[in-house]
Amino acid sequence: MHSEYDPDDNFARSFHDDADLDEDAAQEAVAWQFLLLVNPDDEDAAMEQFARCREALADGEDPVQALRDAIDWRAGFHVEESDPAGLIEVLDELAARFGLRIDWGDVVDDDDFLAEAEVPALVNVAFDRLREHHYTLWTYETGEHAQAGFITRQRDDEALRMVAGALGFHVRTGAL
Repeated sequence: MHSEYDPDDNFARSFHDDADLDEDAAQEAVAWQFLLLVNPDDEDAAMEQFARCREALADGEDPVQALRDAIDWRAGFHVEESDPAGLIEVLDELAARFGLRIDWGDVVDDDDFLAEAEVPALVNVAFDRLREHHYTLWTYETGEHAQAGFITRQRDDEALRMVAGALGFHVRTGAL
């Protein structure tokens, strides 16, 4: 018997209906790739964060939330939009992991500046400064009044977009 070819359904018969596909293992594999991207040259940190992530995923947590919690202040950040000093502190700490220093200008120690500073504008300053050293500052939607993200090597931009998208992160470079 001959079946008709459907070009929009190229993989319809790739797996049998009873094929044993482990979606959890596939999700963990993608999470591992994500952690390697946000922890370049630091597989130990990625492994530690992966263990935290696996626990959360096993408990049924959303992949984005599990990864956010696993990387927070280690390889990523989540800062309220009303906390410019917190953003500067966490981004300085994350940049230091790569041997970098973000030049915020002379105004970072100025309390009046910090009272008026907007977190998205500071994210864009950090993006520009990191780009000078071939790193990318990524942010993603949180559904809250907050900025969240991570830093990767610029050469990994395309890979990060694909891996983050597969996990459900809606990422972009710089501020949202």
